[in-house]
Amino acid sequence: MAMTEIILLRIVLSVAAGGIIGAEREYRSKSAGFRTIILICLGSCLFTIFSAFINPADPDRIAVGIVSGIGFLGAGVVFKSDNRVTGLTTAATIWATAAIGMGIGGGYYLYAFGACLLSLLVLMLLIPLENYIDRINQVRSYKIVCKYDDEKLHFYEKRFKQHHLSFRRGAQSRTEDQLSGIWIVQGSEKRHEEFIAEILRDNTVTEFEF
Repeated sequence: MAMTEIILLRIVLSVAAGGIIGAEREYRSKSAGFRTIILICLGSCLFTIFSAFINPADPDRIAVGIVSGIGFLGAGVVFKSDNRVTGLTTAATIWATAAIGMGIGGGYYLYAFGACLLSLLVLMLLIPLENYIDRINQVRSYKIVCKYDDEKLHFYEKRFKQHHLSFRRGAQSRTEDQLSGIWIVQGSEKRHEEFIAEILRDNTVTEFEF
C-alpha cells in the first residue's frame, strides 16, 4: 500500500474511533462531545504521523507534545463547585482518546481500536456500578443556620451520629443571634435523606443548604 493511502487510512480510522467515543459523550450531553472528541483523535493521529516526517531522527519529540497539549485541554472541562468536582471523566476520556489517536497514527490499529472499545464499555457499562456505589456512600456538604445556642452545633452532630453518618466539622460563625455551621458528611443515600427530612421539619433552622 502506498504511503499516501496509509496516511489516508489512518486519518479515516482516527475519525471513526473518535466518533465512536464522541457519540457516547454527546449522548450524555458532556462538554466535550461528538465533534470535540473526533478532532482530538484526529489531531493526535496527525501529530504522530507528521512527527515521523518533520523530524525522522527524533519522531518522538512532537508526539510527546501531544500529552502536554491534551493536559491543558482536559483541564478546561474540569469544574469545582462547592465540594464537588465534575468533568473528571470527560477529561480522562480526552486523555484516552488522544492515546488512541496516537496509536492509530503509529499504525497500531488493533490495539487502538481495542482500547477504543474498552473505553466505550467503561463509559457505558460501569454506570450502574458507579450509581450503586454512590447510593451506599455519598459525601455531602451541609450548612445549617439557626438561632444562637451554645449546644446547638453539638445537637446537630448528635443527629448525624443517630443517622449513622460520619462527619467532619468545617467553618463555624456567629452573626448577632445567628449561628452557622458547615459539615462534610459521609454515609448512604438513605441516611442522608432521613437526616435532611428531619432538619427540614426543624422550625429552629433558619437556613439549610444540602
